[in-house]
Amino acid sequence: MGFARDRLAVVWVALVAATIASTWVLSKDAFGPSVAVVGMFGLAALKVRYVMLDFMELRSAPLAARVVFEGWVVLVTALILGFWFATPAVGH
Repeated sequence: MGFARDRLAVVWVALVAATIASTWVLSKDAFGPSVAVVGMFGLAALKVRYVMLDFMELRSAPLAARVVFEGWVVLVTALILGFWFATPAVGH
């Protein structure tokens, strides 16, 4: 039980750090819009994956369930980014 608690604490801290990175680093003008959007959605996908694996306990789920859920994260992220890149910029 101790290892599980330690792992959850580490994952939680990593999720908070990813939130800080996407909020304060990627939302500033340090990067171009494309890099910022891909970075934010990449971090969001990573956060969703860790929440599903560790807090929803899919890490110990059967392989088929893990493949479906992790595939869903990849598919949704790819669709959102695909639509974002395919849509012309508004107001230019």
